[in-house]
Amino acid sequence: MHDSLAFLIDGEWVRGRNEQSGAVVNPATGQEIGRVPFATTDELDQALLAAERGFKIWRSTLPVDRANVIRKIAALLREQVNAIAQVMTLEQGKPIAEARGEVFATAELTEWLADEGRRVYGRIVQSRVPNTRTLVVHEPVGPVAGFSPWNFPCMMPGRKIAHALAAGCSIVLKPAEETPATALVLGRICEQAGVPKGVVNIVFGEPAKVSEYLIRSPIIRKITLTGSNNAGRHVGRIAGEEFKKCTLELGGHAPAIVFDDADLDRTVSLSVTSRFRNAGQVCTSPSRFLVQEKMFDRFVEAFTAGAKGILVGDGADPKTKMGPLANARRRDAMEAFVDDATSGGAQVRAGGRCIGNRGYFFEPTILTDVSPNAKILVNEPFGPVTPIVPFRTFDEAIAEANRLPYGLAAYCFTTSQSRSARFAEAIDAGVVAINGVTVTAPEGPFGGVKESGIGRESGIEGLLEYTNAKTVTETYG
Repeated sequence: MHDSLAFLIDGEWVRGRNEQSGAVVNPATGQEIGRVPFATTDELDQALLAAERGFKIWRSTLPVDRANVIRKIAALLREQVNAIAQVMTLEQGKPIAEARGEVFATAELTEWLADEGRRVYGRIVQSRVPNTRTLVVHEPVGPVAGFSPWNFPCMMPGRKIAHALAAGCSIVLKPAEETPATALVLGRICEQAGVPKGVVNIVFGEPAKVSEYLIRSPIIRKITLTGSNNAGRHVGRIAGEEFKKCTLELGGHAPAIVFDDADLDRTVSLSVTSRFRNAGQVCTSPSRFLVQEKMFDRFVEAFTAGAKGILVGDGADPKTKMGPLANARRRDAMEAFVDDATSGGAQVRAGGRCIGNRGYFFEPTILTDVSPNAKILVNEPFGPVTPIVPFRTFDEAIAEANRLPYGLAAYCFTTSQSRSARFAEAIDAGVVAINGVTVTAPEGPFGGVKESGIGRESGIEGLLEYTNAKTVTETYG
């Protein structure tokens, strides 16, 4: 697959005319496995014009017929799960079992949106004058520019495509250049499912330049990005200047508050699995643990034992529980987090080092005695380095949890219903889990507050962000 990387433009696979390209690297080996082409402005224009034509076709397609096509995409994802997972693991590094789970989750979301797209209802508003009625309808917003990251190479581009299609929109998608092949498989599946030409277009290029070019195009009417806070600021600024609808799902540094009455064994089991999934490269990962003093020592001991028991290796090996980091930048960032924390007095309870001299492997790492000013307690780690800090009171824990400008996910473990309710009300986060680690589902809106983004994906709230509300007042008689 990586020897045939191309663009999907107006139903045609285009190898690209630009001499510039980017390396695709297997993170388990550090070896180049392909080159991803970068689009010229002419090719971007072709994709935009294709999306404009495709939108006219797709918005005129009956919702029930659109739903049948989108459901076919979900079915094909399930049929091709093994092949897609192998491509994903090769270019992103995650364990093959996690890759398979991601494909199934993408299919589930796609299928749900297919059906929800049939239920984008308007309403009749009671008029305040006689012989008049007011209708509110939701119409597809228009061609969408979508930007997706490398940490979930199937779910993130799949989410952008599925939302756009379910709302009746076309899309020009720019996935991450580090993981292009998985997104291109999605493009081929859209073709196989019967999505008309021009409705789904996929391009690659230098991120800042491509994003600005697409967003400023008068053809694009909606922007959706999952990415870093810096990328969100760049995209959001341009979208604001162009007065275009924008959904930004950005970074987080999710607090997990463990109270002294929590079920220790269950809390640790769930937390270890969730924390080191995808080598910690998950924006909703519980990435800083705040543990009440009476529970602290027991929690640290059990969590550390769990981290030390994780088998790290090539994601293609079915025995592997945690694969490599996706690139050298993340590996170097983990070293910097550990060095900064230990220079301020932190203790390394587990891990703390790179593994081997091949690929981008890093040990599951636990830090205690961490200074409040340490970078690991301020900046999103996006990797398998985990600080654990004690707290005394509920108010102290909430204050620390809300201290950062992030507000994506948050977690709480307690057997007290009173504490659960107070936590849910007091925490600054867009998605919250209590006594569990699941914060996403097709039915529920997903997104953050503060610097973790604006807008929502999933749920009817996410789907409606791909529409415009139109009010029609009709006088009769």
